[in-house]
Amino acid sequence: MKEKEYLPHIAFDSVIFGFSENKLKILIMKYHNTGLFALPGGFVRRDENLNDAVRRGLKERTGLDNIYLEQFYTFGDLTRFKPEVMKTILEASGYDVNEYDWMLNRFISISYYALINYKNKDVVLKPDALSDSCDWYDVQELPALMLDHKQIVEKALQTLRDNLERKLVGVNLLPPLFTMNDLQKVYEAILGEKLRRTTFQRKILGLGILQRHEKQYSGKAHKAPFLYSFKA
Repeated sequence: MKEKEYLPHIAFDSVIFGFSENKLKILIMKYHNTGLFALPGGFVRRDENLNDAVRRGLKERTGLDNIYLEQFYTFGDLTRFKPEVMKTILEASGYDVNEYDWMLNRFISISYYALINYKNKDVVLKPDALSDSCDWYDVQELPALMLDHKQIVEKALQTLRDNLERKLVGVNLLPPLFTMNDLQKVYEAILGEKLRRTTFQRKILGLGILQRHEKQYSGKAHKAPFLYSFKA
């Protein structure tokens, strides 16, 4: 990664949400030999659109190139400028700090959140050259994150909650067909609270965003739940 190939002082960070086992999870990187954890991020090439740079970064980490992605905030406080952190990361991976000293500069981070179906068979997690791992962590059990990444996660989660119905987030966190119970579990995981089943069902059906399909038979027919999908 040569300095002349990238825009100066501009970076991006991605909060990648996944849903599994009734829990909301976030993709976190762990850097080589440092004990440092961070969100997946990167830099923008001079001949590249910003959105394309973020999609490139997501594909490199997940193998997916067709996922819901939204810019939600820009982080640029002076307190996020800590060159010693990047110096530690570079040295721990055997890189010449003098050659990559441009990475020690102050960067403003344009942040995005992405939504993917955790169980999608096409998801292949892959760490970058500076990292040991790229894994899912329960949003309630995240490790200590470097710099201001904890604040980035909190802002992304609040944005997700605020847009819960308007953005139809479940369409990316669930398979094409799902039960009302499946959808309720997604909402509960994002909101961090239990919802009353009858109230939730009445509210969701009243939005007119679901298409109902045949029942899912598994045992007694009269107990089989209906299957739903989001309307186009």
